[in-house]
Amino acid sequence: MDTILVVNAGSSSVKFQVYSIEGEGILRRQLKGQMDGIGSRPRLRATGSTGNPLADRAYPIEAVPDVPAAMDIAGAWLRDELRIHPIAVGHRVVHGGPDYDRPIQVDHGVVTRLERFIALAPLHQPHNLAPIRSILANFPQLPQVACFDTAFHRTHSPVADHYAIPHQLYAEGVRRYGFHGLSYEYIAKTLPRVAPKIANGRVIVAHLGSGASMCALSAGRSVESTMGFTALDGLPMGTRPGQIDPGVVLYLISEKGMSASNIQNFLYRDCGLKGLSGVSNDMRELESSEDPRARLAIEYFNYRIGLNAGMLAAALQGLDAFVFTAGIGENSATIRAHVVGQLAWLGVTLDPALNSRNAQLISGSDSRIPVYVVPTDEELMIAQHTVSLLMKTASTNQRQERAS
Repeated sequence: MDTILVVNAGSSSVKFQVYSIEGEGILRRQLKGQMDGIGSRPRLRATGSTGNPLADRAYPIEAVPDVPAAMDIAGAWLRDELRIHPIAVGHRVVHGGPDYDRPIQVDHGVVTRLERFIALAPLHQPHNLAPIRSILANFPQLPQVACFDTAFHRTHSPVADHYAIPHQLYAEGVRRYGFHGLSYEYIAKTLPRVAPKIANGRVIVAHLGSGASMCALSAGRSVESTMGFTALDGLPMGTRPGQIDPGVVLYLISEKGMSASNIQNFLYRDCGLKGLSGVSNDMRELESSEDPRARLAIEYFNYRIGLNAGMLAAALQGLDAFVFTAGIGENSATIRAHVVGQLAWLGVTLDPALNSRNAQLISGSDSRIPVYVVPTDEELMIAQHTVSLLMKTASTNQRQERAS
């Protein structure tokens, strides 16, 4: 049985899934797992296709100091104990920069080019690339495919893509990219099945998690996003501020004497819900807190979602549906209710009973615009891209062989 391994690596965890290839590109999830607590309390956990436990093992800190070590342990477990030998590995890579507008098979040259964008996604890019390097070093013949969070948004018009800065900077790659593209692509491909009446219409998708953004879809294509050059812009997030006046950064430099590296760390790790609340960056903890600052952080989060919904509706010149997805969007009935309240001016109403059950359609029967909850699946999207690229490469090689 041929399998595909999907890897999504972060700073302290490596998430992975294995899919079997059945028929013509049909994928079936066989297992999902993660090695988390890297460098602190390493733990390997995995479940099978029905949720049955496959592994739950703790390791000493020194055994798993970094992502490559985590990959070695997880890979050995897959190979030696489960006898899984994937024919390819698909990776989530957050930033593809101006070079990559679609998935690509990775070699050392591609990795070198992707390293140029580490400064644009410092929380993600170096950790996304670490397992790629590890596999290139240990299994150089194993095909690897990089799938980019920025690629889906490359359909933006030049007007949506530019900043009002000299063109030379745009030519160098300083432009509005947008992120969470794998999630939005999955939603766009899923809507024809779950909500065919609105799939080709004007849809706002709110990807609300520790990282949060919103995307305007027109006939399934991205036309605008709340995120831009980096993953700092747009909505407030767990530890990132979202939209902020550039003058604040200048103030931190001139008045607070902060260096570029200190500001980067501050904006990526100390702001957002964490900075506003002083309590936590976890929405579940904020919702259960009685601290007034926690309530302020939640209100701010909801308020900014409402403001950005207006912006995206203007980009679409109307609105046919609103979709919640990702961790908060899929699981927090309270946040969804508050956001729908922000959309009341559009004639949106909520069915509280459906919302409390996390139903697929949660808007009221009298709502002018339907509101959906659609779980995302970035890993499946990566697996599909990986198989598609392998099949395309194999087809190209066969044609070349016949021609020769």
